[in-house]
Amino acid sequence: MISVTPILAFNDNYIWLIKSPDSRHCYVVDPGDAQPVIAYLTEHQLELTGILITHHHHDHTGGIAQLQQHFNQMLKVYGPASENIAGITDNITQATSAITLEGVNTPVAIFHLPGHTLGHIAYHIGSHLFCGDTLFSGGCGRLFEGTPEQMLSSLTLLAQLDGDTLVYPAHEYTLANLRFALTVDPSNIALQTYVQQAQQYRAVNRPTLPTTIAHEKAINPFLRADAPKIQQSLNKQFQQPIQDKTISFTLLRQWKDNF
Repeated sequence: MISVTPILAFNDNYIWLIKSPDSRHCYVVDPGDAQPVIAYLTEHQLELTGILITHHHHDHTGGIAQLQQHFNQMLKVYGPASENIAGITDNITQATSAITLEGVNTPVAIFHLPGHTLGHIAYHIGSHLFCGDTLFSGGCGRLFEGTPEQMLSSLTLLAQLDGDTLVYPAHEYTLANLRFALTVDPSNIALQTYVQQAQQYRAVNRPTLPTTIAHEKAINPFLRADAPKIQQSLNKQFQQPIQDKTISFTLLRQWKDNF
């Protein structure tokens, strides 16, 4: 078992803190900023054991050097070998399917998820998925480096996980994603209900995360690109036939980019 706590950074980043019960040792995922991590660990008298990085963007990696200096120069930092990330001590290659973390009894499965970036990875610890900028609640990451086909394949892989899997994206993008989702899937009752819940959460500054795989499969248009009503919306928006799921996903991402 692990506990997971969000540490807010910048405007909408979450740095996820992972800790085993009754332990002072912890890991953080994608620390773009060191200061909120240092403040939280100091307040709660915790010791940083390692860092998990999903991809190279600075808002996910910017705090590595300062955390290494503050806590331990030999601090273990896990991250994708194919992306140029300063401070990585333990490279995760394409051949890596799992790693072991000191103090975490559950094996950590590695998912390779090209799309947002080409080397993007996720960490699956028990029932917890730390997916960086691949899957968001109600949305998915922009395609800065990968292709629509790659991102669709990555999301399809995640959609096959157990429905109860808890999903920890790196950003609080939910309300913006849901505005788009309602535009393309307006008759989705589960989506309508979730919009109300998410608005209530954010009104009191409560995170909408984690979400679950089952929930996202019900409300997230990027996991439902083959749904007839979504394809009808795309046909109306782009005035072209939707021949398969890849075309549907590609047009969804294009629409969202300009929404």
